[in-house]
This record gives sequence, C-alpha cells and structure tokens, in this order.
Amino acid sequence: MKRKVLATLLSVALVATALVGCGSTEEAPVEEAATEEVAEEAPAEEVATEEVAEEAPAEESALTTEDITLTVWESTAGPDEFIKQAGAAFTEKYPNITIEYVNVEVGDSTGQIALDGPAGVGPDVFAAPHDKLGELVSGGFVLPTENPDEVAASVLGACASAVKYDGTMYGYPVSAETYSLFYNKDLIAEEDVPTTWEDLAAFAKEFNANNDGKYGFMMDVGNGYYTIIFTTSNDNLLFGPDGTDTTKTNINSEASVSGMTFFQTLRESLDVPAADLTTSAGDGAFAAGNVALYITGPWNVATFADAGINFGVTTLPALPGNTEPAASFSGTRTMQVSAFTEYPAEAAAFAAFLITPEMQQLRYELTGALPSVDITLDDPYSAGFVAQLDYAFPMPSIPQMGKFWDAMNAASANIWDGADVQAELDAADAAILQ
Repeated sequence: MKRKVLATLLSVALVATALVGCGSTEEAPVEEAATEEVAEEAPAEEVATEEVAEEAPAEESALTTEDITLTVWESTAGPDEFIKQAGAAFTEKYPNITIEYVNVEVGDSTGQIALDGPAGVGPDVFAAPHDKLGELVSGGFVLPTENPDEVAASVLGACASAVKYDGTMYGYPVSAETYSLFYNKDLIAEEDVPTTWEDLAAFAKEFNANNDGKYGFMMDVGNGYYTIIFTTSNDNLLFGPDGTDTTKTNINSEASVSGMTFFQTLRESLDVPAADLTTSAGDGAFAAGNVALYITGPWNVATFADAGINFGVTTLPALPGNTEPAASFSGTRTMQVSAFTEYPAEAAAFAAFLITPEMQQLRYELTGALPSVDITLDDPYSAGFVAQLDYAFPMPSIPQMGKFWDAMNAASANIWDGADVQAELDAADAAILQ
C-alpha cells in the first residue's frame, strides 16, 4: 500500500541517495550576508539590503548578547555526542551562548518535562518522538516552531507534516526513521530475499529445517511498532488516513483481523514464545549470524557492521493480497523548545541550527539516523530505507497514541502465543479509546 504522498516527498531524496525519513522539520538558519564585497560597495548602515534581510533569519538578530547557558536533554549512545559537538559549533558562532548536555532518554522526556518544566529545573530544548506531540501540546509543555514556513521549506515535506498538531508546527525534526528487512548475505542470496510474506514464511520453514540452531526469520513479535504492519492492508491505517480520527482506531477492523491472523500463522515458521522474541534477543541473534531475515532499523546498521555481518537492507515483504511492500511506521525525532525556557529565541535558534546540512551530516555520522533534510550520503544501506519510506506512514501524534503501545504490545504478544485475534484486537481498541 504505497503512500503516494511520501513517494512524492521522498523522490528527490531517493535520486540523491540521501538518507531521509518522515518526521523531522527544522529551519536551517543562513549565515548573515555581510560579505566582503557588500561591505566594500555600501556603507555599514546601508548593508541591511533586501537580500541580506532574506538571508538573516529574524530570530538570529534578536538573540541576546548576555552570557547564557542553554540546557539540552538528549539520549546517550550517539545523540549525546552530537549535542556536545553541535553545541561547541553553536558556541563558536555565538560565543555568549553555552550549550549544556543533560542525559534524559528520548522515551522519558515527555514525562520528565511535565515534572521538571513547571518546577523550573527543566531544559530549554529537549528531544522527543513526534508521536508524543499531542501530549506535549495538550499539556502546554512546548512552544510552536518559529518561522514555520521557513522550517517546512528546509526539510522534507513528510517530516514537516509529522510535527504539525491542529495545523500548528511544533519542534525542529533532527532525524527520521523507519524499519526495513535486513538479510544476511551469507545465509540467503540477495536474489532469493522474499518479496511477499507468504514466501518469507515458506523460506523460514525450509531454512529452519536445514539449519539447526539458526532461524530463517525473526522479529520482535510483541512490539506494536513492528506488528502494526500486519494491520495496514488496503490503506487501513491507525486512526484513519491522516492519523487524527479519535472515534476509531481501525486496529480491530476486518483488514486488521485478517492481517493479524496471518501474523499468528508465522508462529509455524518461528516457533518461539513472544516473551523470548524481544528486540534485544533479535538484535543479538542477527549480530551473531544466526538469522537470515530480520526486521529492524538504521540504528542497528553500525552494530551489525561492527559485528562483521555481511548484510543488506530492502523493503518489507508484501502482505497477503497486496503487491507492494507492507506499510511501516515512520518516526520523527524532534528537538522541542520548552514552554518554560527563559530564552525562547536562543533555544529556537539552537534547535534550528541542528537541522542545517552540516549538522545533519554530523548527526548521521555519529548516530546512523536518517537525516531530516535532503543531503547526499555515501552509504550502502540508504537505498533500502529510502525505498521503504516510500510505503511508510507517520506514527499518529494525537494524545490517544499514548495508550496504543501497551494495548497493541499486549495484543500482539497474546496473538502470537495463540489467543483469539478478534478478541485481542477488540480489547486493544477499547483500551486505546477509553
């Protein structure tokens, strides 16, 4: 079920072999145009020409000249080093502004800002996944994006739309992501990688029978982030086509029941309880060379490469009755400006700085995450992710999304272990909408 909008938005990135994704929106400030040539041709007071005004964002000219420190929350294992290096570069540009990194994991920031923000001990800027946007806006914890039109123009359109709530843009996306099908080239030939889920199931059965101790296929079967793909046949999307329908989830629709029923049959190809098929277990098995096909994202590229695995990345198989790759969730990591900051202009300027091409290149090198802007990257795995993004859809950002995870995780694990599909999905639907 090809996402036509994303296909259009990402076509430029695909040609440029840029690692991009849906979900990040930021403005890239432009250096002031006070060039040497302009200085020679016009007195200082006349340099503020129309061209200069266009090149110098308003928020930069309004920044304080006092010595201040901006506190930034981000995760470890790559994003921390990015903030530190980007902060040093920002301070070089604005010597009076110091960036202080504080470790708060992206998954914890939404809850933490609700406590620390009002108490006056929170951050000025913090990382958050775009699907938490509804909670952040409803709680009054974040400020709207400054110069949203300019920000939208500087990033992929899909990224811009992922950080809008009730028509208003919030935050500056710094990366995007989706997951794809990884394959171990030493265990399966590239031309034999299945393009349908039926073929994958058949391959896994035969592979398991002939390779003791190894698996033809593996995924985290108790994680709604991944299992959502089995509910998306025929454009059946969570909370509707725009992800904003609060009256129904579509998680227990006919298409969802059919897809999750097929999902349950995969147990025949991977006879392992859901409790033992966690993300960490799958990561470890693929990194050890014991899995031929595995669903995961770009965050694991460096891990598997360092482990010496000879692997490739391609699109997900098509669901039964479909001819195109299954739809996956796409996520956007954003840098949000806290509603409690004492320096909103400076915080916004730093967040916008993080989506400049130079900083996006740096972030990719340090984290492996897909950039939110169109930049060319020399990477053997990018095409697989970009191709899958053509069929991905942004995780909804409405507040109801907060209840999706526990409900869908539980339903997925129970279904994998043999529970009634309709009953489990009905229960998940009720839990999400209650």
